[in-house]
Amino acid sequence: MGELLLSWRFWALLSAGFAAATAILAKVGIDGVAPDVATFIRTLVVVALAGAIVFAAGQAPDVTRVSGRSLVFLILSGLATGASWLCYFRALALGDAGRVAPLDKLSVVLVAVFGVLFLGERLAPHHWVGVGLIAAGAGLLAWRA
Repeated sequence: MGELLLSWRFWALLSAGFAAATAILAKVGIDGVAPDVATFIRTLVVVALAGAIVFAAGQAPDVTRVSGRSLVFLILSGLATGASWLCYFRALALGDAGRVAPLDKLSVVLVAVFGVLFLGERLAPHHWVGVGLIAAGAGLLAWRA
Protein backbone atom coordinates (compact mmCIF):
# COMPACT_ATOMS: atom_id res chain seq x y z
CA MET A 1 0.00 0.00 0.00
CA GLY A 2 2.88 2.39 0.79
CA GLU A 3 4.21 2.03 -2.74
CA LEU A 4 0.79 2.85 -4.16
CA LEU A 5 0.60 6.06 -2.12
CA LEU A 6 3.93 7.15 -3.64
CA SER A 7 2.79 6.54 -7.21
CA TRP A 8 1.98 9.58 -9.31
CA ARG A 9 -0.29 7.38 -11.44
CA PHE A 10 -2.43 6.49 -8.40
CA TRP A 11 -2.90 10.13 -7.45
CA ALA A 12 -3.56 11.19 -11.07
CA LEU A 13 -6.27 8.53 -11.45
CA LEU A 14 -7.77 9.55 -8.12
CA SER A 15 -7.75 13.15 -9.34
CA ALA A 16 -9.55 12.09 -12.52
CA GLY A 17 -12.19 10.30 -10.47
CA PHE A 18 -12.76 13.33 -8.28
CA ALA A 19 -12.85 15.59 -11.36
CA ALA A 20 -15.55 13.37 -12.87
CA ALA A 21 -17.54 13.54 -9.65
CA THR A 22 -17.04 17.31 -9.63
CA ALA A 23 -18.64 17.69 -13.05
CA ILE A 24 -21.70 15.63 -12.18
CA LEU A 25 -22.18 17.12 -8.71
CA ALA A 26 -21.66 20.66 -10.04
CA LYS A 27 -24.13 20.16 -12.88
CA VAL A 28 -26.80 19.11 -10.39
CA GLY A 29 -25.81 21.77 -7.85
CA ILE A 30 -25.78 24.65 -10.29
CA ASP A 31 -29.47 24.24 -11.11
CA GLY A 32 -31.08 27.58 -10.27
CA VAL A 33 -27.78 29.07 -9.04
CA ALA A 34 -25.76 31.74 -10.84
CA PRO A 35 -22.49 30.20 -12.12
CA ASP A 36 -20.34 32.79 -10.31
CA VAL A 37 -22.14 32.14 -7.02
CA ALA A 38 -21.68 28.39 -7.49
CA THR A 39 -17.97 28.91 -8.15
CA PHE A 40 -17.67 31.06 -5.02
CA ILE A 41 -19.32 28.42 -2.82
CA ARG A 42 -17.15 25.66 -4.29
CA THR A 43 -14.04 27.77 -3.74
CA LEU A 44 -14.90 28.31 -0.07
CA VAL A 45 -15.21 24.56 0.36
CA VAL A 46 -11.87 23.96 -1.37
CA VAL A 47 -10.14 26.58 0.82
CA ALA A 48 -11.62 25.09 3.99
CA LEU A 49 -10.67 21.53 3.01
CA ALA A 50 -7.13 22.46 1.96
CA GLY A 51 -6.66 24.51 5.13
CA ALA A 52 -7.87 21.64 7.30
CA ILE A 53 -5.45 19.25 5.57
CA VAL A 54 -2.51 21.64 6.00
CA PHE A 55 -3.25 22.08 9.72
CA ALA A 56 -3.95 18.37 10.31
CA ALA A 57 -0.67 17.44 8.62
CA GLY A 58 1.22 19.94 10.77
CA GLN A 59 2.32 21.91 7.71
CA ALA A 60 0.98 25.32 8.76
CA PRO A 61 4.48 26.66 9.58
CA ASP A 62 5.57 25.77 6.03
CA VAL A 63 3.27 28.49 4.68
CA THR A 64 5.70 31.16 5.91
CA ARG A 65 8.66 29.38 4.23
CA VAL A 66 7.41 29.67 0.66
CA SER A 67 9.90 31.61 -1.47
CA GLY A 68 8.88 34.83 -3.18
CA ARG A 69 9.25 33.26 -6.64
CA SER A 70 7.11 30.28 -5.66
CA LEU A 71 4.53 32.57 -4.11
CA VAL A 72 4.24 34.62 -7.32
CA PHE A 73 3.74 31.51 -9.45
CA LEU A 74 1.29 29.97 -6.97
CA ILE A 75 -0.73 33.20 -6.97
CA LEU A 76 -0.74 33.22 -10.77
CA SER A 77 -1.77 29.57 -10.74
CA GLY A 78 -4.58 30.41 -8.32
CA LEU A 79 -5.79 33.19 -10.60
CA ALA A 80 -5.74 30.80 -13.56
CA THR A 81 -7.63 28.21 -11.50
CA GLY A 82 -10.26 30.77 -10.52
CA ALA A 83 -10.70 31.87 -14.12
CA SER A 84 -10.93 28.24 -15.23
CA TRP A 85 -13.56 27.44 -12.59
CA LEU A 86 -15.63 30.50 -13.47
CA CYS A 87 -15.58 29.54 -17.15
CA TYR A 88 -16.27 25.88 -16.33
CA PHE A 89 -19.33 26.66 -14.22
CA ARG A 90 -20.61 29.04 -16.89
CA ALA A 91 -20.19 26.26 -19.48
CA LEU A 92 -21.94 23.75 -17.19
CA ALA A 93 -24.84 26.15 -16.74
CA LEU A 94 -25.23 26.33 -20.52
CA GLY A 95 -24.33 22.81 -21.66
CA ASP A 96 -24.42 19.11 -20.87
CA ALA A 97 -21.84 17.87 -18.36
CA GLY A 98 -20.97 14.97 -20.68
CA ARG A 99 -19.93 17.43 -23.37
CA VAL A 100 -18.57 20.30 -21.27
CA ALA A 101 -16.15 18.20 -19.20
CA PRO A 102 -14.41 16.51 -22.16
CA LEU A 103 -13.93 19.84 -23.91
CA ASP A 104 -12.55 21.28 -20.66
CA LYS A 105 -10.08 18.39 -20.67
CA LEU A 106 -8.44 19.85 -23.74
CA SER A 107 -6.33 21.33 -20.97
CA VAL A 108 -4.49 17.98 -21.08
CA VAL A 109 -3.49 18.71 -24.66
CA LEU A 110 -2.48 22.27 -23.82
CA VAL A 111 -0.42 21.12 -20.83
CA ALA A 112 1.49 18.71 -23.06
CA VAL A 113 2.19 21.44 -25.64
CA PHE A 114 3.05 24.08 -23.01
CA GLY A 115 5.26 21.61 -21.15
CA VAL A 116 7.30 21.13 -24.30
CA LEU A 117 7.35 24.81 -25.25
CA PHE A 118 7.95 26.40 -21.85
CA LEU A 119 9.36 23.73 -19.54
CA GLY A 120 11.64 21.89 -21.95
CA GLU A 121 9.81 18.60 -21.47
CA ARG A 122 10.05 15.96 -24.17
CA LEU A 123 7.35 13.67 -25.45
CA ALA A 124 7.98 10.52 -27.46
CA PRO A 125 6.05 10.00 -30.70
CA HIS A 126 3.57 7.63 -29.03
CA HIS A 127 2.88 10.32 -26.43
CA TRP A 128 2.01 12.77 -29.21
CA VAL A 129 -0.35 10.18 -30.66
CA GLY A 130 -2.07 10.03 -27.27
CA VAL A 131 -2.28 13.83 -27.12
CA GLY A 132 -3.81 13.84 -30.60
CA LEU A 133 -6.34 11.18 -29.64
CA ILE A 134 -7.37 13.17 -26.57
CA ALA A 135 -7.87 16.26 -28.75
CA ALA A 136 -9.84 14.26 -31.32
CA GLY A 137 -11.99 12.64 -28.63
CA ALA A 138 -12.78 15.97 -27.00
CA GLY A 139 -13.68 17.40 -30.39
CA LEU A 140 -15.97 14.48 -31.21
CA LEU A 141 -17.76 14.75 -27.87
CA ALA A 142 -18.24 18.50 -28.24
CA TRP A 143 -19.34 18.31 -31.87
CA ARG A 144 -23.04 18.82 -32.28
CA ALA A 145 -24.43 16.61 -35.06
